[in-house]
Amino acid sequence: MKNRWLFLPIIIFHSLIFAQSSEGKDEITRKSINSIRISSSPKIDGILDDEVWQNAPIASDFIERNPNNGKPQPEQYKTTVKVLYDDTGIYFGAQINSPEPSKIAREMTERDNIANDDLLGITINGYNDKQQSLMFIVQASGVQADAKIVINNNDDFSWNAVWYSAVKLNDKGWATEIKIPYSELRFPKKDVQEWGINFFSQVRNIQTQYTWNFVDNKKGTFMTYDGILTGIENIKTPTRLSFLPYFSTYANHYDGKTTFNVNGGMDLKYGINDAFTLDMTLIPDFGQANFDNAVLNLGPFEQQYEENRSFFTEGTELFNKGNLFYSRRIGGSPTKYPNLTQNEEVVQFPEKVKLFNALKISGRTSKGLGIGFFNGITEKTYATIKNKNTGEMRDEVVEPWSNYNVFVLDQRFNENSSVSLVNTNVTRDGAFRDANVTALLGDIRNKKNTVNIFGHFKESVANDAKMIYGTEAAAGANKISGVHRYGASFNLKTKDYNINDLGYTGGNNKVAYHGNYSYRYLKPRGNLNNLNYNLNLTSVYRLEPYMYSSFEIHQNLQLTNKKFQNFGVGLLLQPSGQKDIFEPRTFGRHLNVPAMVNPWIFYNSDQRKKFSYGGYTEIYVYDAPGRIRYVSELNTRYRVSDRLSVGYEFDYDIQKNDQGFVGKNADQIFIGRRDINTFTNSIYSQYIFNDKMALSFNFRHYFSGVKYSKFSSLNLDGSLADSDYAKNNDGTYNFWNIDLRYSWWFAPGSQLTLLYRNATDSYLPLANQNFKKNFDYMFSQPMLNNLSLKVTYYLDYNRIKNWF
Repeated sequence: MKNRWLFLPIIIFHSLIFAQSSEGKDEITRKSINSIRISSSPKIDGILDDEVWQNAPIASDFIERNPNNGKPQPEQYKTTVKVLYDDTGIYFGAQINSPEPSKIAREMTERDNIANDDLLGITINGYNDKQQSLMFIVQASGVQADAKIVINNNDDFSWNAVWYSAVKLNDKGWATEIKIPYSELRFPKKDVQEWGINFFSQVRNIQTQYTWNFVDNKKGTFMTYDGILTGIENIKTPTRLSFLPYFSTYANHYDGKTTFNVNGGMDLKYGINDAFTLDMTLIPDFGQANFDNAVLNLGPFEQQYEENRSFFTEGTELFNKGNLFYSRRIGGSPTKYPNLTQNEEVVQFPEKVKLFNALKISGRTSKGLGIGFFNGITEKTYATIKNKNTGEMRDEVVEPWSNYNVFVLDQRFNENSSVSLVNTNVTRDGAFRDANVTALLGDIRNKKNTVNIFGHFKESVANDAKMIYGTEAAAGANKISGVHRYGASFNLKTKDYNINDLGYTGGNNKVAYHGNYSYRYLKPRGNLNNLNYNLNLTSVYRLEPYMYSSFEIHQNLQLTNKKFQNFGVGLLLQPSGQKDIFEPRTFGRHLNVPAMVNPWIFYNSDQRKKFSYGGYTEIYVYDAPGRIRYVSELNTRYRVSDRLSVGYEFDYDIQKNDQGFVGKNADQIFIGRRDINTFTNSIYSQYIFNDKMALSFNFRHYFSGVKYSKFSSLNLDGSLADSDYAKNNDGTYNFWNIDLRYSWWFAPGSQLTLLYRNATDSYLPLANQNFKKNFDYMFSQPMLNNLSLKVTYYLDYNRIKNWF
């Protein structure tokens, strides 16, 4: 039965055919609102007393989405929204009532962060195709948030628009006025427009959300439940051209030396037509991006870090199709280490490669075809090498001029279905490795949005002295509606599948089969607002040479009670242990891991309260003497006022008698028995002056120590034998960083950021140091002190042309 996975696509295909034939089209009721044109614009001050609002159309009769899906909105929380438009943009005036205005939640936070706030949200789809909505949120504190709604409900808040809003408390509750310029929206060139639209409001103190057009929580995504906005006629699509020039200056003090540098550059955004946008960054500066949460990584795979550079996070939903694009590869570490002679040493090795420029073009046609094109170029980078005998210095190229490219075609149809073609390519100058990956992706849902079938096929090609080809394939089907949901899938990666030049591969040479079942409350019952139970079964096999690897059972239960406290418990089982095919770091070899049971529990208190707390604890118990692992997290947050909050998080991970790879030679692979103790302390605080100005503080200290007690050699059957291996692998790693950041949005789309940083790290080939010695050694290492100022200023072509 070596190739039994081949039968799964047939089973999945028949499941879909059955689902399609047994489900008819489910029509969704759509409300409609008609906007009217105005000749004079209202003042955006949060007071709806302008004459133009008096006869404006009104959207009312909101319906509860959570927790009591489908229940009419109570009169005391009534929400009404008025809509107007003119030649420059669309206007919204909303009144959100509250029976107790003093309880309106108004916590201040930075832009694009949803805090402990009541809020009013608007979703707009200029193509009315239920597939490409933009979301605009105004919180009762006045803070804005905006996002692109992504089809998998993972909304992209990295997208930023320039729009205008104001909030005002009144005797009924609170009100907001909003203007969204047409330059921030996408719509076709037509004399008469018809847009998809929905409104939603949230009342924080009763944890309830309402929508204007009903959203059925049993199935589908938010975008499929748009209402309709009519009445907008004879408006011109504005020239969508904006510039974001920047100026930055840095003062760095490290290892007794102080340096200064000044940078300048620009981002450009141009609307090629009504659907497609060009984004370009020229001489980018990412010096103020967040620090990575560095760790001591003893596992078989590299540590994967989050992207913190805004150019690579904003508007990248198309480029993330298929998970082939790991943007940290661009401007990351060099791909080559210098070739050294016996008498040479490296005296300077670049930490990162410099990004020269990058651009992306993305958009979606009226027929639902999404097109994305990304290109980035990095500069040639050198390492400096010294001859220890003669003192002679030389440079060697460790990363040549390199071009990174991503191309995506994504055709959506039937509202929630899509077929995609993705290609990534890396071309390096000279004899360095080139790579290419192509993927075909399918994600199909039936008309009723109750069944989903998906699959993908990916092929990697690398030119590294010879051509190397690899394949990943996956397919599955899921019931995605109702109380009971279930599905099955498989995923395989051949031994030569490798997308690491521009993606992240993880483990390959395996096939995994998955089955899942879930049960959920769709409405509150008894003392519970919601309940979710999930069961997942996974069986993994090595492909070459074929071998059973593991069988895993994972089940969890999560619930929220009427006091808005969250609880969860779970149990992970590997009843037959695991033949770990990755830890030996050698093709065709494996390490036997004993049977394991892993119970866990978590709790989060009511987040509406001034003091909130939560955490989780889990234990891994192995069927081996003394082998155990404890993992825990405790987090607390105190909201001193609506402007000031302080938080603390403590994490620990203690492993006893763990086993892992330590080295190998031509004949043997060596495994070490070890204790690993890891502790992380984090403190964060934020003071918000107003909806445009904030001061934030972040501190993190990470400590990890590993102590080896015994070394063994790995047998061919995965067992261990005594060894005379005696190399010291003990170690202690520390990472310390402090960020103090002042941010001021001094004009629409324009920001000033003043940042102070203090950071150091240390590694010592010793373990079990006491607290004082650990800190003494860490602070004896060179420490970075950095002060930087960056100013960006938003320039809109439509405003600039009026200056002349």
